[in-house]
Amino acid sequence: MTTSPYPLKTLLGGLSPERFLAEYWQKKPLLVRQAIPGFQGLIGRAELFDLACRDDAESRLVRATRGRWTLDHGPFEPETLATLPKRGWSLLVQGVNHFLPAADRLLHSFSFAPYARLDDLMVSFAPDGGGVGPHFDSYDVFLIQGLGRRRWEISAQTDLELVDGAPLRILKRFRVEQAWELGPGDMLYLPPKYAHNGIALGDCMTYSVGFRAPSSQEIATQFLVYLQDKLALAGRYADPRLKRPRHPAEIGGEMLQQIEAMIAKIHWKRTDILDFAGRYLSEPKAHIFFDSPTRPLGPAVFRKQAEKHGLHLDSRTLLLFQGSQFFLNGESLRTDPKTAAMLRKLADTRRLEATALTDELAGILYEWYRLGYLHPGPR
Repeated sequence: MTTSPYPLKTLLGGLSPERFLAEYWQKKPLLVRQAIPGFQGLIGRAELFDLACRDDAESRLVRATRGRWTLDHGPFEPETLATLPKRGWSLLVQGVNHFLPAADRLLHSFSFAPYARLDDLMVSFAPDGGGVGPHFDSYDVFLIQGLGRRRWEISAQTDLELVDGAPLRILKRFRVEQAWELGPGDMLYLPPKYAHNGIALGDCMTYSVGFRAPSSQEIATQFLVYLQDKLALAGRYADPRLKRPRHPAEIGGEMLQQIEAMIAKIHWKRTDILDFAGRYLSEPKAHIFFDSPTRPLGPAVFRKQAEKHGLHLDSRTLLLFQGSQFFLNGESLRTDPKTAAMLRKLADTRRLEATALTDELAGILYEWYRLGYLHPGPR
Protein backbone atom coordinates (compact mmCIF):
# COMPACT_ATOMS: atom_id res chain seq x y z
CA MET A 1 0.00 0.00 0.00
CA THR A 2 0.95 3.65 -0.30
CA THR A 3 3.89 4.73 1.86
CA SER A 4 2.46 7.36 4.15
CA PRO A 5 3.66 9.64 6.95
CA TYR A 6 0.28 8.93 8.60
CA PRO A 7 0.31 5.35 9.96
CA LEU A 8 -3.09 3.70 10.11
CA LYS A 9 -2.52 2.45 13.64
CA THR A 10 -2.16 6.03 14.87
CA LEU A 11 -4.91 7.42 12.64
CA LEU A 12 -7.40 4.92 14.04
CA GLY A 13 -6.40 5.41 17.67
CA GLY A 14 -4.62 2.08 18.00
CA LEU A 15 -7.38 0.07 16.31
CA SER A 16 -6.48 -2.27 13.50
CA PRO A 17 -8.22 -1.45 10.21
CA GLU A 18 -10.07 -4.76 10.50
CA ARG A 19 -11.42 -3.91 13.94
CA PHE A 20 -12.33 -0.37 12.90
CA LEU A 21 -14.26 -1.65 9.89
CA ALA A 22 -16.03 -4.32 11.95
CA GLU A 23 -16.99 -2.13 14.92
CA TYR A 24 -17.21 1.47 13.70
CA TRP A 25 -17.46 1.80 9.91
CA GLN A 26 -21.01 2.92 9.05
CA LYS A 27 -22.06 1.96 12.60
CA LYS A 28 -20.94 4.52 15.20
CA PRO A 29 -18.67 7.55 15.65
CA LEU A 30 -15.06 7.38 16.77
CA LEU A 31 -13.09 10.19 18.41
CA VAL A 32 -9.30 9.84 18.15
CA ARG A 33 -7.14 12.22 20.13
CA GLN A 34 -3.86 12.95 18.35
CA ALA A 35 -4.65 10.82 15.32
CA ILE A 36 -1.89 12.87 13.68
CA PRO A 37 0.47 13.93 16.50
CA GLY A 38 1.78 17.47 16.12
CA PHE A 39 -0.44 18.15 13.11
CA GLN A 40 -0.79 21.87 12.35
CA GLY A 41 -2.27 21.53 8.89
CA LEU A 42 -0.98 21.31 5.34
CA ILE A 43 -2.02 24.67 3.97
CA GLY A 44 -2.36 28.18 5.39
CA ARG A 45 -5.29 30.57 5.28
CA ALA A 46 -3.76 32.65 2.46
CA GLU A 47 -3.07 29.58 0.32
CA LEU A 48 -6.60 28.30 0.85
CA PHE A 49 -8.02 31.68 -0.13
CA ASP A 50 -5.90 31.58 -3.30
CA LEU A 51 -7.35 28.17 -4.18
CA ALA A 52 -10.88 29.51 -3.64
CA CYS A 53 -10.19 32.12 -6.33
CA ARG A 54 -9.22 29.50 -8.95
CA ASP A 55 -11.71 28.35 -11.56
CA ASP A 56 -10.37 24.78 -11.47
CA ALA A 57 -11.20 24.36 -7.77
CA GLU A 58 -14.62 23.85 -6.17
CA SER A 59 -15.20 26.34 -3.37
CA ARG A 60 -18.12 27.57 -1.28
CA LEU A 61 -18.66 30.41 1.15
CA VAL A 62 -21.25 29.87 3.88
CA ARG A 63 -22.46 32.78 5.99
CA ALA A 64 -24.87 32.92 8.91
CA THR A 65 -26.51 36.23 9.83
CA ARG A 66 -29.14 36.37 12.57
CA GLY A 67 -30.20 32.78 11.98
CA ARG A 68 -30.32 33.06 8.18
CA TRP A 69 -27.91 31.12 6.01
CA THR A 70 -26.46 32.16 2.65
CA LEU A 71 -24.35 30.10 0.25
CA ASP A 72 -22.11 31.38 -2.55
CA HIS A 73 -20.07 29.30 -4.96
CA GLY A 74 -16.60 30.20 -6.21
CA PRO A 75 -14.39 31.10 -7.85
CA PHE A 76 -14.25 34.21 -5.68
CA GLU A 77 -12.61 37.56 -6.18
CA PRO A 78 -9.76 38.21 -3.72
CA GLU A 79 -11.51 41.44 -2.66
CA THR A 80 -14.60 39.46 -1.61
CA LEU A 81 -12.61 37.26 0.73
CA ALA A 82 -10.52 40.14 2.05
CA THR A 83 -13.59 42.03 3.25
CA LEU A 84 -15.30 39.19 5.14
CA PRO A 85 -16.33 39.97 8.73
CA LYS A 86 -14.50 38.73 11.80
CA ARG A 87 -17.16 36.16 12.73
CA GLY A 88 -19.82 33.80 11.45
CA TRP A 89 -18.68 32.42 8.10
CA SER A 90 -16.89 29.41 6.64
CA LEU A 91 -14.89 28.97 3.42
CA LEU A 92 -14.70 25.43 2.05
CA VAL A 93 -12.49 24.17 -0.78
CA GLN A 94 -13.00 20.68 -2.22
CA GLY A 95 -10.30 18.51 -3.76
CA VAL A 96 -7.30 20.15 -2.11
CA ASN A 97 -5.54 16.82 -2.74
CA HIS A 98 -5.47 17.74 -6.43
CA PHE A 99 -3.31 20.77 -5.74
CA LEU A 100 -1.12 19.78 -2.81
CA PRO A 101 0.98 16.58 -2.80
CA ALA A 102 0.92 16.44 1.02
CA ALA A 103 -2.90 16.54 0.93
CA ASP A 104 -2.93 13.72 -1.61
CA ARG A 105 -0.73 11.64 0.70
CA LEU A 106 -3.08 12.32 3.61
CA LEU A 107 -6.14 11.30 1.58
CA HIS A 108 -4.57 8.05 0.40
CA SER A 109 -3.49 7.17 3.92
CA PHE A 110 -7.08 6.01 4.40
CA SER A 111 -6.34 2.99 2.22
CA PHE A 112 -8.26 0.54 4.43
CA ALA A 113 -11.19 1.49 2.15
CA PRO A 114 -11.04 0.94 -1.63
CA TYR A 115 -9.74 3.90 -3.63
CA ALA A 116 -12.97 3.67 -5.62
CA ARG A 117 -14.74 4.82 -2.43
CA LEU A 118 -12.34 7.65 -1.55
CA ASP A 119 -13.65 10.98 -2.77
CA ASP A 120 -11.47 13.93 -1.82
CA LEU A 121 -9.91 16.03 0.92
CA MET A 122 -11.88 19.17 1.67
CA VAL A 123 -10.31 21.96 3.72
CA SER A 124 -12.34 24.62 5.46
CA PHE A 125 -11.39 27.84 7.22
CA ALA A 126 -13.67 29.56 9.70
CA PRO A 127 -13.19 32.44 12.14
CA ASP A 128 -14.75 32.42 15.59
CA GLY A 129 -18.34 31.14 15.47
CA GLY A 130 -18.07 29.96 11.87
CA GLY A 131 -19.55 26.72 10.58
CA VAL A 132 -22.09 25.34 8.14
CA GLY A 133 -24.86 24.63 10.63
CA PRO A 134 -26.27 21.36 12.00
CA HIS A 135 -26.51 18.89 9.12
CA PHE A 136 -25.82 15.33 8.06
CA ASP A 137 -23.83 13.81 5.22
CA SER A 138 -24.87 10.84 3.10
CA TYR A 139 -21.35 9.42 3.25
CA ASP A 140 -18.64 8.54 5.77
CA VAL A 141 -16.37 11.39 6.82
CA PHE A 142 -13.21 11.82 8.89
CA LEU A 143 -12.86 15.33 10.37
CA ILE A 144 -9.25 16.18 11.20
CA GLN A 145 -8.46 19.36 13.08
CA GLY A 146 -5.59 21.49 11.81
CA LEU A 147 -5.15 25.09 12.93
CA GLY A 148 -7.07 26.17 16.05
CA ARG A 149 -9.95 24.42 17.79
CA ARG A 150 -13.48 23.43 16.82
CA ARG A 151 -16.39 22.23 18.92
CA TRP A 152 -18.22 19.28 17.41
CA GLU A 153 -21.75 18.45 18.50
CA ILE A 154 -23.22 15.16 17.26
CA SER A 155 -26.48 13.25 17.44
CA ALA A 156 -27.76 9.83 16.35
CA GLN A 157 -31.24 11.32 15.86
CA THR A 158 -33.47 9.83 13.19
CA ASP A 159 -35.35 13.11 12.69
CA LEU A 160 -33.54 14.44 9.60
CA GLU A 161 -36.14 17.00 8.48
CA LEU A 162 -34.49 20.05 6.92
CA VAL A 163 -35.18 23.75 7.22
CA ASP A 164 -37.48 24.80 4.37
CA GLY A 165 -35.96 27.12 1.80
CA ALA A 166 -32.44 27.07 3.25
CA PRO A 167 -29.61 26.95 0.66
CA LEU A 168 -27.92 24.29 2.79
CA ARG A 169 -29.15 21.02 4.27
CA ILE A 170 -29.75 22.53 7.72
CA LEU A 171 -31.55 20.29 10.21
CA LYS A 172 -34.77 21.80 11.50
CA ARG A 173 -34.50 20.16 14.93
CA PHE A 174 -30.97 19.32 16.05
CA ARG A 175 -30.62 17.69 19.46
CA VAL A 176 -27.07 17.49 20.81
CA GLU A 177 -26.23 14.13 22.36
CA GLN A 178 -22.43 14.41 22.61
CA ALA A 179 -19.93 17.23 22.19
CA TRP A 180 -16.14 17.55 22.13
CA GLU A 181 -13.54 20.22 21.47
CA LEU A 182 -10.98 19.08 18.91
CA GLY A 183 -7.49 20.54 18.78
CA PRO A 184 -4.70 20.16 16.20
CA GLY A 185 -4.23 16.51 15.25
CA ASP A 186 -7.52 15.28 16.76
CA MET A 187 -9.95 13.43 14.47
CA LEU A 188 -13.64 12.54 14.55
CA TYR A 189 -15.12 9.80 12.35
CA LEU A 190 -18.85 9.96 11.58
CA PRO A 191 -20.95 7.35 9.74
CA PRO A 192 -23.46 8.41 7.04
CA LYS A 193 -26.52 10.36 8.20
CA TYR A 194 -25.04 11.08 11.64
CA ALA A 195 -26.15 14.60 12.55
CA HIS A 196 -23.34 16.99 13.44
CA ASN A 197 -22.52 20.64 13.92
CA GLY A 198 -19.02 22.13 13.96
CA ILE A 199 -18.40 25.56 15.53
CA ALA A 200 -15.05 27.34 15.24
CA LEU A 201 -13.54 28.48 18.53
CA GLY A 202 -11.39 31.25 17.10
CA ASP A 203 -9.68 30.88 13.71
CA CYS A 204 -9.63 27.22 12.74
CA MET A 205 -9.07 24.91 9.78
CA THR A 206 -10.59 21.45 9.40
CA TYR A 207 -9.56 18.71 6.96
CA SER A 208 -12.44 16.48 5.86
CA VAL A 209 -11.77 13.11 4.23
CA GLY A 210 -14.96 12.23 2.38
CA PHE A 211 -16.07 9.04 0.66
CA ARG A 212 -18.11 8.41 -2.46
CA ALA A 213 -21.60 7.03 -1.92
CA PRO A 214 -23.54 7.38 -5.19
CA SER A 215 -27.28 6.84 -5.05
CA SER A 216 -28.99 3.92 -6.75
CA GLN A 217 -30.70 6.44 -9.04
CA GLU A 218 -27.37 7.94 -10.12
CA ILE A 219 -25.76 4.56 -10.83
CA ALA A 220 -28.79 3.30 -12.76
CA THR A 221 -29.02 6.51 -14.78
CA GLN A 222 -25.34 6.43 -15.68
CA PHE A 223 -25.55 2.74 -16.59
CA LEU A 224 -28.40 3.50 -19.01
CA VAL A 225 -26.26 6.24 -20.55
CA TYR A 226 -23.41 3.72 -20.85
CA LEU A 227 -25.71 1.21 -22.56
CA GLN A 228 -26.58 3.72 -25.29
CA ASP A 229 -23.17 3.12 -26.85
CA LYS A 230 -23.42 -0.67 -26.44
CA LEU A 231 -26.92 -1.37 -27.79
CA ALA A 232 -27.43 -2.72 -31.29
CA LEU A 233 -31.01 -4.02 -31.39
CA ALA A 234 -32.29 -5.45 -34.63
CA GLY A 235 -35.76 -4.82 -36.01
CA ARG A 236 -38.13 -1.92 -36.39
CA TYR A 237 -41.69 -1.21 -35.32
CA ALA A 238 -44.13 -2.77 -37.79
CA ASP A 239 -47.86 -3.53 -37.93
CA PRO A 240 -48.68 -5.39 -41.19
CA ARG A 241 -52.00 -6.59 -39.74
CA LEU A 242 -53.09 -3.12 -38.70
CA LYS A 243 -56.84 -2.65 -38.39
CA ARG A 244 -58.72 0.61 -38.38
CA PRO A 245 -58.86 1.84 -34.75
CA ARG A 246 -62.11 2.70 -33.09
CA HIS A 247 -60.36 5.65 -31.41
CA PRO A 248 -57.47 7.10 -33.49
CA ALA A 249 -56.04 8.85 -30.44
CA GLU A 250 -55.85 5.69 -28.35
CA ILE A 251 -52.56 3.87 -27.81
CA GLY A 252 -53.54 0.31 -28.64
CA GLY A 253 -52.72 -2.78 -26.65
CA GLU A 254 -50.88 -4.40 -29.56
CA MET A 255 -48.67 -1.32 -29.91
CA LEU A 256 -47.80 -1.45 -26.21
CA GLN A 257 -47.11 -5.15 -26.43
CA GLN A 258 -44.73 -4.70 -29.36
CA ILE A 259 -42.87 -1.82 -27.64
CA GLU A 260 -42.57 -3.92 -24.49
CA ALA A 261 -41.09 -6.78 -26.52
CA MET A 262 -38.58 -4.41 -28.15
CA ILE A 263 -37.43 -3.06 -24.79
CA ALA A 264 -37.23 -6.60 -23.39
CA LYS A 265 -34.43 -7.28 -25.91
CA ILE A 266 -32.11 -5.10 -23.84
CA HIS A 267 -29.71 -7.43 -22.03
CA TRP A 268 -26.34 -7.07 -20.35
CA LYS A 269 -23.72 -9.41 -18.95
CA ARG A 270 -21.48 -9.26 -15.90
CA THR A 271 -18.64 -8.10 -18.14
CA ASP A 272 -20.78 -5.09 -19.10
CA ILE A 273 -21.33 -4.30 -15.41
CA LEU A 274 -17.57 -4.51 -14.76
CA ASP A 275 -16.71 -2.33 -17.73
CA PHE A 276 -19.31 0.26 -16.72
CA ALA A 277 -18.32 0.21 -13.04
CA GLY A 278 -14.63 0.66 -13.80
CA ARG A 279 -15.20 3.53 -16.21
CA TYR A 280 -17.80 5.20 -13.99
CA LEU A 281 -15.82 4.91 -10.75
CA SER A 282 -12.57 6.16 -12.29
CA GLU A 283 -14.12 8.98 -14.32
CA PRO A 284 -12.78 12.39 -13.18
CA LYS A 285 -15.27 15.02 -12.07
CA ALA A 286 -16.42 17.46 -14.73
CA HIS A 287 -14.20 20.32 -13.57
CA ILE A 288 -11.00 18.24 -13.57
CA PHE A 289 -8.61 18.54 -16.51
CA PHE A 290 -5.15 17.07 -17.02
CA ASP A 291 -2.12 19.04 -18.10
CA SER A 292 -0.06 17.40 -20.81
CA PRO A 293 3.66 18.16 -20.60
CA THR A 294 4.48 21.30 -22.60
CA ARG A 295 7.73 19.80 -23.84
CA PRO A 296 7.22 16.04 -23.57
CA LEU A 297 10.15 13.69 -23.34
CA GLY A 298 10.66 11.29 -26.19
CA PRO A 299 9.73 7.63 -25.58
CA ALA A 300 13.33 6.50 -25.06
CA VAL A 301 14.20 9.34 -22.67
CA PHE A 302 10.97 8.81 -20.71
CA ARG A 303 11.68 5.10 -20.36
CA LYS A 304 15.24 5.76 -19.21
CA GLN A 305 14.07 8.25 -16.58
CA ALA A 306 11.28 5.96 -15.37
CA GLU A 307 13.64 3.00 -15.07
CA LYS A 308 16.21 5.12 -13.21
CA HIS A 309 13.98 7.29 -10.98
CA GLY A 310 10.57 5.57 -10.99
CA LEU A 311 7.29 7.37 -11.63
CA HIS A 312 4.08 8.38 -9.87
CA LEU A 313 0.43 8.91 -10.73
CA ASP A 314 -0.88 12.45 -11.00
CA SER A 315 -2.94 13.39 -7.93
CA ARG A 316 -6.02 13.73 -10.16
CA THR A 317 -5.59 10.24 -11.62
CA LEU A 318 -7.54 7.23 -10.40
CA LEU A 319 -6.31 3.82 -11.56
CA LEU A 320 -8.53 0.87 -10.64
CA PHE A 321 -8.50 -2.77 -11.72
CA GLN A 322 -10.32 -6.09 -11.69
CA GLY A 323 -8.01 -8.96 -12.60
CA SER A 324 -6.18 -7.98 -15.79
CA GLN A 325 -8.62 -5.24 -16.75
CA PHE A 326 -7.63 -1.71 -15.76
CA PHE A 327 -9.58 1.53 -15.63
CA LEU A 328 -7.78 4.85 -15.75
CA ASN A 329 -9.72 8.11 -15.65
CA GLY A 330 -12.75 6.61 -17.36
CA GLU A 331 -10.80 4.53 -19.91
CA SER A 332 -10.46 0.75 -20.05
CA LEU A 333 -7.39 -1.38 -20.79
CA ARG A 334 -6.63 -5.13 -20.84
CA THR A 335 -3.07 -6.40 -20.83
CA ASP A 336 -0.88 -9.48 -20.38
CA PRO A 337 -0.25 -11.03 -16.93
CA LYS A 338 3.29 -9.64 -16.48
CA THR A 339 2.26 -6.10 -17.37
CA ALA A 340 -0.89 -6.48 -15.26
CA ALA A 341 1.19 -7.32 -12.18
CA MET A 342 3.16 -4.08 -12.53
CA LEU A 343 0.06 -2.02 -13.19
CA ARG A 344 -1.65 -3.46 -10.11
CA LYS A 345 1.34 -2.34 -8.05
CA LEU A 346 1.08 1.12 -9.59
CA ALA A 347 -2.65 1.23 -8.84
CA ASP A 348 -2.22 0.18 -5.19
CA THR A 349 0.82 2.29 -4.30
CA ARG A 350 0.25 5.08 -6.86
CA ARG A 351 3.91 4.90 -7.85
CA LEU A 352 6.48 2.55 -9.35
CA GLU A 353 9.99 2.27 -7.99
CA ALA A 354 12.93 2.39 -10.38
CA THR A 355 12.88 -0.89 -12.28
CA ALA A 356 13.29 -2.30 -15.77
CA LEU A 357 10.19 -1.93 -17.94
CA THR A 358 8.97 -4.27 -20.65
CA ASP A 359 8.30 -2.77 -24.07
CA GLU A 360 4.54 -3.09 -23.59
CA LEU A 361 4.54 -1.50 -20.14
CA ALA A 362 6.84 1.31 -21.26
CA GLY A 363 4.50 2.02 -24.18
CA ILE A 364 1.41 2.15 -21.95
CA LEU A 365 3.09 4.37 -19.36
CA TYR A 366 4.46 6.71 -22.01
CA GLU A 367 0.98 7.24 -23.48
CA TRP A 368 -0.37 8.02 -20.01
CA TYR A 369 2.53 10.41 -19.45
CA ARG A 370 1.70 12.24 -22.70
CA LEU A 371 -1.87 12.69 -21.43
CA GLY A 372 -0.70 14.05 -18.07
CA TYR A 373 -1.96 11.02 -16.11
CA LEU A 374 1.44 10.25 -14.55
CA HIS A 375 4.90 11.77 -14.20
CA PRO A 376 8.45 10.36 -14.13
CA GLY A 377 10.43 10.66 -10.91
CA PRO A 378 9.46 10.33 -7.24
CA ARG A 379 6.55 12.25 -5.78
